Amino acid sequence: MAAGLVALAVVLFLVILFAISAIKVAREYERGIVFRLGRLFPEPKGPGLFILIPVVDRMVKVDLRTITLNIPPQEVITKDNVPVRVNAVAYFRIVAPKDAIVQIENFMVATSQIAQTTLRSVLGQHQLDELLSEREKINAILQEIIDEQTAPWGIKVSIVEVKDVEIPQSMQRAMARQAEAERERRAKIINAEGEYQAAERLKDAAVVIEEHPIALQLRYLQTLLELGAGNTSTIIFPAPIDLIKPFLERGASSG
Repeated sequence: MAAGLVALAVVLFLVILFAISAIKVAREYERGIVFRLGRLFPEPKGPGLFILIPVVDRMVKVDLRTITLNIPPQEVITKDNVPVRVNAVAYFRIVAPKDAIVQIENFMVATSQIAQTTLRSVLGQHQLDELLSEREKINAILQEIIDEQTAPWGIKVSIVEVKDVEIPQSMQRAMARQAEAERERRAKIINAEGEYQAAERLKDAAVVIEEHPIALQLRYLQTLLELGAGNTSTIIFPAPIDLIKPFLERGASSG
């Protein structure tokens, strides 16, 4: 009787242990790729509760969330032979879990290697000015190439961003001098344009004065008014003969 109870207890324990090992749970963002006796199960398991046959089934979990991949700094020679050090970041997610497990040994390492080689190749085809000023265009090219190469592995690359571009100190000083020279050139152009516009206005004023001599006298009187507003105690100025000629003629006629 006691031996029977012991055997029953052992059987119950084995059943419970079997049930615990057979019951699996996958979260909403997880899928289980199941191999039954080494053969790929037709469909991924999950999300939720499912049962595997111990010893017979082996499961590999795959995370479907977007993964952030930091691309290590790469030494790049640009098209105009400038050495730069560039790093980037890529965002991708798994859209075909079976392919990510079956088609490639380690999709994280493979994606990182593809991203590094693509980064060096693409940036080497552009000049330094393009790398600094056309960042969005280069990011789009990188994303398209990496996504195309990783598509057979069930991976979708959504974003690739070039983060930092380190330029040699000598090149930074040369760029600073170039920027300063450009600012000086623009300042000289603006100054010359101002002088040209001022000369044009003076020319227009000369034409008006030539056509209307009275305008010169009005300008003369305005200048006297401005001088009188100052702190000068004595002002000596020449009087134009045309201004006092009527008075002289009147005095002569009365005499």
